[in-house]
Amino acid sequence: MPIKNTGLNIAQGLVNNICLSQSPGAGAVLLNGSVVSGGVAILDAPRRISINSGGNDSGIAWTVTGTGRNGGPLTETIAGANATPIVTTQDFKTVTSITHTGTVATTVTAGGSAVASTEWVAMNTAAQVMTPIGVAVAVSGTINYTVEYCYDLNPPTGFVVPYSISAGPLTAKTANAEAGNTFNFPIAALRITQNSGTAPCSARMTVIQQGPTS
Repeated sequence: MPIKNTGLNIAQGLVNNICLSQSPGAGAVLLNGSVVSGGVAILDAPRRISINSGGNDSGIAWTVTGTGRNGGPLTETIAGANATPIVTTQDFKTVTSITHTGTVATTVTAGGSAVASTEWVAMNTAAQVMTPIGVAVAVSGTINYTVEYCYDLNPPTGFVVPYSISAGPLTAKTANAEAGNTFNFPIAALRITQNSGTAPCSARMTVIQQGPTS
């Protein structure tokens, strides 16, 4: 398999760059943050969306609508929380609306989370021998990252389920690192997820899969 590379180079998230503090009624939240133009929030890179409640919003649900990494439509609904930020599991490049059910307790803001991921790097699942898989990450600046993997890039739900190896060689790292013999089992794809970072920062992953193809 040829060497494959992917990387991210993004700034920190801002809790209110999509929605400034407001007390919305039923329905849609006003998109009025610094990255909003013409009613659409356009983020610097595909990011998870953080909704930050000032009070107890655990009884309501939030629905974020926009587009994903490749420009296709993307919608995700997440449960509210009690004065605690909640974050989508999917990365949005744009946000066209944020709606809610019920009544917001006090105030709310929304913004691009500091958490973001690269696109998935697909493995050659037709290879006669899929493993081992060599993975290395080179970083610059201040960044905390985790390499995640998945078993299905096209699940029936439409949402790819990521996994990480707890306390593994590529989990919550802040410097250059490699996987060693970690990925010695078949997987569908790999990606980097930034857990936190201070701009400017970057992480770049190189993947090599051994084994002839059929």
